[in-house]
Amino acid sequence: MPTAIIADDERLMRDQLRLRLQQVWPELEILAEAKNGEEAIAMVAEHRPDFTFLDIRMPGKTGLDAAREIGQASNIVFITAYDQYAVEAFERGAIDYVLKPADPERLQVTVERLKARLGNGAVPNDMGEMLAQLAKQIGIEPQKKFLQFIQASIGQELRLIPVQEILFFQSDEKYTRVQTARFEALIRKPVRDLADELDPELFWQIHRSTLVNVNAIDGVTRDMRGRHLVMIKGLTEKLEVSRSYVHLFKQM
Repeated sequence: MPTAIIADDERLMRDQLRLRLQQVWPELEILAEAKNGEEAIAMVAEHRPDFTFLDIRMPGKTGLDAAREIGQASNIVFITAYDQYAVEAFERGAIDYVLKPADPERLQVTVERLKARLGNGAVPNDMGEMLAQLAKQIGIEPQKKFLQFIQASIGQELRLIPVQEILFFQSDEKYTRVQTARFEALIRKPVRDLADELDPELFWQIHRSTLVNVNAIDGVTRDMRGRHLVMIKGLTEKLEVSRSYVHLFKQM
């Protein structure tokens, strides 16, 4: 049976990729899962899998760093959330990749490539120079990795929500409300923790209990008491801005 390991620092992404791979390639045996590049390197040395699925951005050693050390011990498949221009860099480098979140149709294309490589008995590529060129093409540099998805409860259902679709987060004493244009959900993580994990250029904190997606802001108004209120596109609800954050809207 063909074998693989999965390396991604987001457990939900590992779970999703494992599920998708089971659907499109049931014969593939997932031997282990790693949370970072160091673990991935160790697991490849231990298990010698046919394929190693590596997230590009992980804390400590990135996917590119891990791939350099893994070398020809396993066929590398990168997991990436990059845009089309970066994907073209992968294509030019003839490197297998999976877009995240994993789409079954696109994943099937990758699986067919991997099956063909396995069937031909091809040895893993020497990726040293290729990785250096790829790193330059996609401009990867060590930087903080922000949350890309939120796992939230909607009734009895768990939903994986891309952060770009979230209009705002608002906490009370127990839960944090996750509001999108189509639905709202609840999570237990407070706003103070989310503020450290979300891209500050995408989400502004406007109150100790509120984070708002800057792309969802329709404008700012004042009420009869002189409080600043943020208007949200597509909603009638307004979000209060505390005095500590009014400066964010001085030029609006």
